[in-house]
Amino acid sequence: MNWTAIIGDMIYGFNWFVLAYFITLNTIYLLLFLLSLFEVVKFVRRTFFSDYRQIMQSEMTWPVSILVPAHNEETNIVDTVRSLMMVNYNEFEIIVINDGSTDDTLKELIDAFELRQMDRVYKVSVETETVHKIYGSLNHRNLVVVDKDKGGKSDALNVGINVSRYPLFCSIDADSVIEDNALLRVVKPFMEKPAETVAAGGIVRIINGCTVQDGRVVKIELPDAQLPIFQVVEYLRAFLSGRVGWSALHSLLIISGAFGVYKKKHVLEIGGYSSDTDTEDLELVVRLHRHMKKLGRKYRVVFVPDPVCWTEVPETLKVLARQRNRWHRGLFQTMWMHRGMVLNPKYGTLGMVAMPYFFIFEMLGPFVETFGYLVVLLSFIFGFLNLEFFLLFLAVAVLYGIFLSVASILLEEVSFRRYPGWIDLTKLLVFSILENFGYRQLLSFFKVKALWDVLRRKRAWGKMDRAGFRQKEEQEAVEP
Repeated sequence: MNWTAIIGDMIYGFNWFVLAYFITLNTIYLLLFLLSLFEVVKFVRRTFFSDYRQIMQSEMTWPVSILVPAHNEETNIVDTVRSLMMVNYNEFEIIVINDGSTDDTLKELIDAFELRQMDRVYKVSVETETVHKIYGSLNHRNLVVVDKDKGGKSDALNVGINVSRYPLFCSIDADSVIEDNALLRVVKPFMEKPAETVAAGGIVRIINGCTVQDGRVVKIELPDAQLPIFQVVEYLRAFLSGRVGWSALHSLLIISGAFGVYKKKHVLEIGGYSSDTDTEDLELVVRLHRHMKKLGRKYRVVFVPDPVCWTEVPETLKVLARQRNRWHRGLFQTMWMHRGMVLNPKYGTLGMVAMPYFFIFEMLGPFVETFGYLVVLLSFIFGFLNLEFFLLFLAVAVLYGIFLSVASILLEEVSFRRYPGWIDLTKLLVFSILENFGYRQLLSFFKVKALWDVLRRKRAWGKMDRAGFRQKEEQEAVEP
């Protein structure tokens, strides 16, 4: 038996499998991009004529409870709350949930907004960790701050749901800033189809490098550091070329925890946020889909591409690794919890298209990518592959990816133009090429490690170091 020939055939077959995988994955990306292009153009045309003032002033517009879970967020929490206070919306309340912070998060809030303890009954619709105090402000009557034992983000959000008064709630990360009309834009789907809309999410953009004044982004620029710029490209591709397409297919599984609006009664029907995964936003949306399908209700989960939420992203590899590890652990946990939906025709395109895609390409894909790159490279070095196959692999794995990233940047440029300067646009195009030579492979490695942590049942959130928003005064200080 010629073991060398057998091993060679196995490696050759695996390499063809990897090539087919990349072709299939990038073709799906291309189809999603084309669908997203059509939807974004349609959205921009429709939005151009939208009168958001009418929505804001209408008595039919539903009031919203804005929930801000915060654990050790002293750096940004005051700016975040100030930005929320200035949103253009008729009736809303802001509920900040201090989830057992060990820094000065609560003190910063008390000092900045002159908070006083309220004599308010805490009604429990969803079981949570112990709530100690509820604070209010005479100067800001729509602001409530809840102090509770640490229970994690999902538990903090459930506390916010218990405290909230309104039929819609919006989850906002404590390191985020939303634009003036963002809430109006993301609530619009509930106004258009109030009986059907269950949840809606908006696009999340990166605030690193931007200038903030009084809780508002007053100058949009790319970050100075390279790592956040890679994430700008990644976010644009994920949101504009991914979630827009899945939303159009009625198969949107993810609404970012940084900015999403939900109909409270449906979330209460399924028992609120679950603490069983490390990505409570993904699991909640999947569970909402499953619940509505089971009941046979007509419903929709929508992505709106331009209610902008600005959020801070990691600036070091160490913090980025923690973040992506947690995200992928959450994907493993959610897919396992809802594995009965995969290839289940009773869930329609959700079960037959979206869930298999996330299982094969999002959950297991990093393993194929990581080992595929390694095996193909070694096969070429040791002579198992000819030059033609190796170049074909690079074209499919790298050039196809570059095309899709560049296409996402150009879609952003022709639609929303948040980065109007030629220097920023050129940087984005350059980084959309460079990300294919190290950054994407590094992310795959982080995700592969996440499986090991899932098997060890590791549930650590990981410390997310914050640099804080660049204030206007800081910007003026560095300018000549």
